[in-house]
Amino acid sequence: MNLIDDLVAHHEEMTGVRRDLHRHPELAYEEHRTADVVAERLTAWGIPIRRGLGGTGVVGTLRCGPGNGAIGLRADMDALAMDELNTFEHASRHPGRMHGCGHDGHTTMLLGAARHLAAHQGFDGTVHFIFQPAEEGAGGADAMIRDGLFDEFPVDSVWGMHNFPTVPVGKFITRTGPFLASSDTVRVTVNGVGGHGAMPHLARSPVNAACAIIEALNDFVAQEINAQNAATFTVGRIRGGDAINVIPDSVEFAGTVRSFTHSVRDQFAAGLDRIVNGICAARGISAEAVYEKNYPPLVNGEEETAIAARAAARVVGAENVDAGAARIMGSEDFAFMLLKRPGNYIMIGNGEGEHGGCMVHNPHYDFNDEILPIGATYWVELARELLPPH
Repeated sequence: MNLIDDLVAHHEEMTGVRRDLHRHPELAYEEHRTADVVAERLTAWGIPIRRGLGGTGVVGTLRCGPGNGAIGLRADMDALAMDELNTFEHASRHPGRMHGCGHDGHTTMLLGAARHLAAHQGFDGTVHFIFQPAEEGAGGADAMIRDGLFDEFPVDSVWGMHNFPTVPVGKFITRTGPFLASSDTVRVTVNGVGGHGAMPHLARSPVNAACAIIEALNDFVAQEINAQNAATFTVGRIRGGDAINVIPDSVEFAGTVRSFTHSVRDQFAAGLDRIVNGICAARGISAEAVYEKNYPPLVNGEEETAIAARAAARVVGAENVDAGAARIMGSEDFAFMLLKRPGNYIMIGNGEGEHGGCMVHNPHYDFNDEILPIGATYWVELARELLPPH
């Protein structure tokens, strides 16, 4: 690997920052301590900051030379609402909160790049370091945009990076076009007629209707959505009833729909209404169905993906960069930024097996500190690729 010596020399310091953030995870729009850490370090390095976009967001701006080009480099800061089961010294000190997705590492890698670029420059133009709150389902990217992120900090392009367990250390993956899926929410409340379990003919079971709706929606994905357009429908929650011999009045279920195109999202929303209303009408009951669009598909630009791959190749070698990786059904609110500006989202290998291979959103996950200088070097190389000095 071709890592920047200065970043390798600061590896221990970056590890300390990352583990400090891991000990003190903060949930969406509550990242006050994390934002303080980011702001204090950027300020110490002479990088002007702006706080408050999207609530707890921080943007640092570094200018070098006369160039008019401007780019945005983005890292997310929030943690997950889950208990950590790790027992190492830097495990979360706050029950119900955990950096289970590696945002502590993402923040640290971008801080490392900011420190190096402030000290050594080597680019011509403007770099905006975007530290974003609330990626985990709360739409922090959209919140920053609505607060005027790209009006106050105009950029020609915007760039993101996420760690990926099971991909070996020293490798990157990305792809042109749809890379990560949309993530939408389905909520259905079925209103039946409650009654005694021994006399179902005097009731109208919402439980049976809910089961029929779920089965029909799975059939809809399999039979009516073109198999070339990948989509998933997953029910994660069903609620209704208390006693086993009582037919409840209502049942509620909720789940997620994921796809890579806006047309599939619209198709599923229309199919949801048709199926719910049809099944309930046939049973003489009613229901309310809500399809909520959350994160759109994340779509990488073709030119930007080639640029990202070149920058990554300078760090780890072209043979260790897969720029035609398979699409991933996970979602990412960086997609909102890519709707507004061209750019790329890349995955950095977090490791395999016991050395970084535990998947994100797992109570035993931990960001692999070995990759901190790799990711920071990528950010520096990308900035210099996009804003080359004259």
